[in-house]
Amino acid sequence: MRAARLIKMVLLLQARREMTGGELAAELEVSERTVARDVLALSEAGVPVYADRGRAGGYRLVGGYRTRLTGMGRSEAEALFLSGVPSALRDLGLDDAASAARLKVSAALDPALRDVHEGSAQRFHLDAPGWWQAPGTPPLLPALADAVWSDRRAAVRYRRGDERGGEVERELEPYGVVLKAGRWYLAARVPADAAHPGREAWRVYRVDRFTEVAVRDAHFVRDPGFDLAAFWAERAASFARSLLRSEVTLRLTAAGTRRLRHVTDRAAADEALAAGASGADGRTTVALRVESEEVAFGQLAGLGPECEVLAPPSLRARVAEAARRAAALYGDLPPAGGQR
Repeated sequence: MRAARLIKMVLLLQARREMTGGELAAELEVSERTVARDVLALSEAGVPVYADRGRAGGYRLVGGYRTRLTGMGRSEAEALFLSGVPSALRDLGLDDAASAARLKVSAALDPALRDVHEGSAQRFHLDAPGWWQAPGTPPLLPALADAVWSDRRAAVRYRRGDERGGEVERELEPYGVVLKAGRWYLAARVPADAAHPGREAWRVYRVDRFTEVAVRDAHFVRDPGFDLAAFWAERAASFARSLLRSEVTLRLTAAGTRRLRHVTDRAAADEALAAGASGADGRTTVALRVESEEVAFGQLAGLGPECEVLAPPSLRARVAEAARRAAALYGDLPPAGGQR
């Protein structure tokens, strides 16, 4: 660990010209006393680090000294491609590797370009989790990420999220991880075996439902035709469609047709509107796929009088009852035009 810290110190001084003991201590996560000892060790090893004494002093490399220790390791190069997603790097355990990779890139750049990284970081930032969600890192994510990077099999225990419940044991070939709205998912292949010759299948697992992960020494041969982005897009669309198990019939005003896709599933709204029928009164009748009557009631409430529920009768009665209760609450107020 000390050797890695000494290399990082040299790269920091090469990239930033001069740094105080406090700045180096903060970057290296050590004390200023340790910084002073490391500087002495570098000087004894022939690295020309010069210390300026006094309150405004600091450390710098003498005579334009440049190290050639800028070659990236595999983990650093992989982390660099994720450096725009700091929360993902932290969850995957790659933040240290990304920091080292950025330092090496900075050290290799022309001095006039040394501020490129800081300038970009101050102008672009990706915040992956959704609103009103407490960010959390699944504890077994780093182990799964290690299996993904190294193409190694993993023996897992997984807590089901459906009505069957309980836990299952699986032997997986982890192909990739996906961060969606602050939640991590694993794309994996369940390989066939002698006991289950026809079981091979692709699956998506929620990482926070894994209760055990044991990464095997055995490697698997990655399918060269696998495309993680395309696989996820297809599975995500299929999952969204699978949730829409019910159908409701609506009659919408012009304002209702414009707002429908903003209160329900957009793909389902677009499909319903494309097949809708316009009436003589200017309203459009559509058949909309929804997750359930309960969900539809909450969504359609946002359209108010711009939407009339025609079917099913139970949902129509529920909306009508809600409208009567609202009218009772506001019955003593004059209409918007000023006349009762």
